[in-house]
Amino acid sequence: MAALVLRGIKESMWVNVAFTLVEAAGLLIVITVGIPYWGSVDLLEVPDLRGGDATVLLVMQGAVLTFFAFIGFEDTLNVAEEWRDPQRTIPIALVTALVIGALIYVGVAVSAVSVVPWREFSKAPGPLTEVIARAAPAIAPWVFTVVTLFAVANTALVNYVTSSRLVYGMARQGLLPRALGNVHQRTSTPHLAAIMLLALLLPLGMFGSIANLASASVLLLLVVFAIVNGALFILKGRQSEPVGRFEIPRWVPASGTVICLVLVGIRVASSDWHAPALAGGLLAGILVLYALLRSKSY
Repeated sequence: MAALVLRGIKESMWVNVAFTLVEAAGLLIVITVGIPYWGSVDLLEVPDLRGGDATVLLVMQGAVLTFFAFIGFEDTLNVAEEWRDPQRTIPIALVTALVIGALIYVGVAVSAVSVVPWREFSKAPGPLTEVIARAAPAIAPWVFTVVTLFAVANTALVNYVTSSRLVYGMARQGLLPRALGNVHQRTSTPHLAAIMLLALLLPLGMFGSIANLASASVLLLLVVFAIVNGALFILKGRQSEPVGRFEIPRWVPASGTVICLVLVGIRVASSDWHAPALAGGLLAGILVLYALLRSKSY
């Protein structure tokens, strides 16, 4: 993966497209085999709990878990310099990707609970593999295992590419050592930023729990999104700020800030200490690093 990122953005994106097609094909298979079962279950059924507050809490906890599925859309902005006419194309790409992604996720969810009762999902080692096994037993189980591997690799590739560009941008702005903003003469990639990220990610991948890393990533991203929405709310209140080609009402970032903070609180309150502690440690490390670097000139 690191070699691909160091090779160039064009090569990385072509691999990303290929992996995305494989991933989308797997999800479309789940939707297709489940369509004959649509309408056989009550999609609004919830666990039999006392009071509506508990039901709302379960829905919110599910929203936090679902949030992980939408990680990656914001990465589009980190490679804005690679786009043509980004002020016009990036908003179109973001909205289109969100709509298509949401439709696919809804279709997968409807097919999954229509084929396999929701009470059995928590016991299934591979929920979507279980859907395929019941609805289309002719499809070999290993096929969906391969699709899952492509999906994981695709997520890692996109995050690696965009993170290296983010480090590059921060270095160019003086927030990180200037050396990380260097670009390889032949491949035009921020090679030092990519190598630095590799050195940071290898220990986490080798010794960290995947579940805890995923939960910590969700918590950190929710905090980041709350900050970004709050910053946009403040900027939209300034008359001196230029008007862009894509504008939204001020209530949108305000709602986003509140929703993200509520989801953070629910996730912290409903989980063990591992994920919040890891997310808090990473956030503290980021703040300490920023405090140390902001006074230095590179």
